[in-house]
Amino acid sequence: MKHLFSGALLAAAVAAAPFGAAYAEINELKIVAPAAPGGGWDQTARSIQHVLQSDKLVGNVQVLNVPGAGGTIGLAQFVNSSKGDPNVMIVGGYVMVGAIITNKSPVDLSMVTPIARLTGEYEAIAVPAASPLKSLADLVAALKADPQKVSWAGGSAGGTDHITAGLFTKAIGVDPRKVNYIAFSGGGESLASLLGGKVTVGISSLSEYDAQAKAGKLRILGVSSAARLPEAPDVPTFKEAGVDVEIQNWRMIAAAPGITPEQKQELSQTIEKMVKSKAWTDMLAQKGWANTYLSGEAFDAQLAKDIAATKTILQDIGLAQ
Repeated sequence: MKHLFSGALLAAAVAAAPFGAAYAEINELKIVAPAAPGGGWDQTARSIQHVLQSDKLVGNVQVLNVPGAGGTIGLAQFVNSSKGDPNVMIVGGYVMVGAIITNKSPVDLSMVTPIARLTGEYEAIAVPAASPLKSLADLVAALKADPQKVSWAGGSAGGTDHITAGLFTKAIGVDPRKVNYIAFSGGGESLASLLGGKVTVGISSLSEYDAQAKAGKLRILGVSSAARLPEAPDVPTFKEAGVDVEIQNWRMIAAAPGITPEQKQELSQTIEKMVKSKAWTDMLAQKGWANTYLSGEAFDAQLAKDIAATKTILQDIGLAQ
């Protein structure tokens, strides 16, 4: 009778719960953003934080910023301190792939548990509003005249920004080894340098320049997409200026090394629910990010291909041996 009574109480409690009520599947989660506040990884981590909490997929989500060396400092800390912990994840992506190779990092993405590729975003080249460079054609002319006089502000050495600057320069017939690239650990620092007129051009993900461009403080010269983007219809592509470069920066999320298959599955299912939510779809639209969601064995295979391709690109432009 005691068991029957307890069962009746449980049934009554479930029946009394509001229809459609959601309860967090994971109590706590910490997400490492391996960069300074303001950049793409930080924005990605905080967007994940917002959606996981608002949709009650996770009870409490904290974001921890660990900047430096293209994410490899944060990656090393994550690998060394989080083994077997299912409540810690890290944001990464194409930038980290390049930085691992360029910095000859002792830790790499084989030491984490990949969960999913989440978003993709095209690269943009921007200048201060007062810059004499009015178009990509002007930038091409300046680079051909003297590439050393054109300073580029971007993310970490060997990352997507650096790779794109090298590919852009190579595509116009200028030695990419002569690119005068100044690396910053966070998007906020790079943007401040550009707005302060300390560099000639800035190169970063399109969303990182959007607000300042709309405010009239920056002019976006071009974007690395195959066709003009709906969120920036007035911005020409590199290809329109005769520069045959198309590249997309993607971002991912990974779990700690040494977690169990069951823990990986739970985290994967939670991230999949987030990606399929309206809140996430709205967030992507707001940020101008493309949904490039890929998980499981398909993502593992694609990640391996991207690592191999990135090493080849870095060798071609003189950033790796």
